[in-house]
Parts: sequence; C-alpha cells; structure tokens
Amino acid sequence: MAANRAWLEQNLGGAPKPAPGAPDAGMQASIAELTPQLLARQRIEFDGATPEMLARSAAWPEAPPTLSHYVPVSWPDGLAPKPATQEPSGESLPEADVLIVTWTVEEGSALAHVLTPGCESNLPTKSHPAKPGIKYWKPYVKNYEQIAAGMNPRCPARQKKRLGTYWTAEIGDKKVVLFKSESHMSQDGPEDLATTPNRLVWKQLIEDCEPKWVITTGTAGGIGAGTEVGDVVLSRFVTFDSGGNPSQFEPFDCPQDAPAGLLDTAHDLFAANAANLPKTNKRGPRIVHGKSARSGVVTTKGFKYDDTANTFGLKGHGDACEMGDAVLGYVCKELGADAPSYAMIRNVSDPEIDSSDPEAPQLANWIYEHFGRWSTVCSAIVCWAAVAGLESK
Repeated sequence: MAANRAWLEQNLGGAPKPAPGAPDAGMQASIAELTPQLLARQRIEFDGATPEMLARSAAWPEAPPTLSHYVPVSWPDGLAPKPATQEPSGESLPEADVLIVTWTVEEGSALAHVLTPGCESNLPTKSHPAKPGIKYWKPYVKNYEQIAAGMNPRCPARQKKRLGTYWTAEIGDKKVVLFKSESHMSQDGPEDLATTPNRLVWKQLIEDCEPKWVITTGTAGGIGAGTEVGDVVLSRFVTFDSGGNPSQFEPFDCPQDAPAGLLDTAHDLFAANAANLPKTNKRGPRIVHGKSARSGVVTTKGFKYDDTANTFGLKGHGDACEMGDAVLGYVCKELGADAPSYAMIRNVSDPEIDSSDPEAPQLANWIYEHFGRWSTVCSAIVCWAAVAGLESK
C-alpha cells in the first residue's frame, strides 16, 4: 500500500501520545508553511539522537530505536572495515582509492556506525554532547571562506562554518575517505548544476583524494509502488530533473559499472538490523543494480517525492529520487578523461506516498525520521560491497 497516516501509525504501533511538555509528534511547521527548501532542510538537519527528537519519537508506541541499538554485521574474513585510529593530518583530504560522500545528519551517523565503528560523523553540540570513548570525524574547512562566500548565509555549511567532516578507513587493501557534506545543492544557493557552490566542493574533494572511484550515498524517496523502505539502488545512471517537464530531464552516466560481485553477500548482511525496518514491508530489502536511467537515481530541483498521482512526474525516470547526485555527474562530465569512475548508492527511506492524504507533503519526512537511519544501514553495507568488490578485480 502507498504510505499515508494509517501506514505510519501501523508501523509505529498506533497514534502518538505526546507526554506533557513534549514536542508534537509532527514537525513544527504547518502543512501550509512547507516549502521544498524547508522540507529539504528538515531532512538534512534531523538528528534523532537529540533530547527533543527522542521525546518526539517516544510519543509513538513502537518507534524504532536509535543507532545505539545497531547490531554490528559479520563481515567476510579480511574485509571488515578498519577505521583510522588517529585523526588525519593536514587541511586536505588524504589520497584514497575510493571517496564516499553522504549528506544528512542521520545518513552520516549510520555510515559511521557501519564503516567507521567507534567514530561519529556529526560533531558534538549542546543538544548532542560528546560521548566518552568516541572519536569524531575531522572538520573539513579547506578553502571554506572562498567557497562559502557564494553560498546562502542560512545554509548548513555557513551555519556550521565548515564544508563537511571526514574520516578514513581501509576495506581489504583499499583506502577509503568517508565524507559527510554540509554543502547541498538545495540549500547553498542556485539549484542549478552549473552554478551551485556544491560543484566547487565536489571538484576540491576529487582533487584532494585523486580517487579511482567516487560513491555518493544516502537516503532517497522510492519511485513506484514496488519500492519498500530499505531497498537500495546501486547505479551508474543519474538524471537531473530541473523542473518536471520531460524535456528538462538531463542524463549523466559513468562509463564503468560499479563492482557487483559481493551484492549477494551485502544482501545477506542486511538481516542483522532488518527488524528495525517497517513491519508492513512485504519482503526483505532488495538491491536494485540499475542498468539504465529508468532504474537509476533522479536528482530533483528542490524536495520532491513520488506519490500515487505522480504529482512531480518522477515515474519512469528512475527508482529513487534525491537532491544532489547529478552535481557529481555534471562535475565528472566537465573533468572528462581526468574524472574518476562514480556510482550512486541510494537507500529508500520513504516509499510512494498516498496523494489523497492531506498530510502528504510532510509524510515522507515523518517516515524518514523513524526509518531513515535504518534504511541507510543497508546502503552503507552496499557501499562496503562496492569497495570490497574492487579487491577481487
């Protein structure tokens, strides 16, 4: 069934019952106040580990737990991720075989739990204090002033005074840099591939790392009735939707397909944490290895989602939609022969929405609040498979 308020309540054990003084189980803004930029910002900045969000989650009878309940998976011998034990030195990212970039607070936390255990991508704040024994990813501020000068003053990078945070790890004999970006096409300024400041961040990251492969990863909206929360799309195809008109879909694709030899192993590793995905899922999460743009990723201009009325015209253009991956495709096209290979690895954090539900514009974010972190565990495992698959080539 398409997701609506009844779907949400079925998966969270019933209607919310806020405790006295606790925030409402919905977002602060009314439906009428929601704009694509605000919806995008809610998703980017949502942190389920803050006291406010823990209280809101506790209002639901059976809300999924935070990532403190993550069950470490049993990696194949010799291929367990090994995070660095010391903070990287210098202002540039270190050279690496693979650069993995993710985007939201919850995505970064999930990626860190899976691929840099004992480390956290999101730096401590007053509402999210430091935890003893945890290493925190290093802030990335190289050329921050120059790049940020062209950004919206209220965007996350300007508010946090950094371009992102990062850490390093090894998977087999491959060196990996993991980067949580504070730069976003939907927030930085013009939502245009040629002018967004995010393209400057991508160019600098690639110049620093000189990677053979770049992976952009994290949450996405599922497109079509067949997608379920936890599904993962792995594809070399990304399409930019600059306005919803069929003539405004601009395709990009990497000439080389991402390694797929360990996808069956990755699928088996989902089981350790699959109990935290929606109970209404009719099957276990699957991996879609996109072989064309129709089974790839769609980058939308601003926050959009698929619904039963196909309001945003996304059906038939991909299996998942998000707000930035086409910038990587654009940058790599500009780099030409000097570009690294790249892949999109996106997990479905919210399924097709019931367009008849009056809360439809907000439902995708409400679902993201509870299941985004757990669906991202699945895409982080697929990132591992893509890197570890390079080992066997």
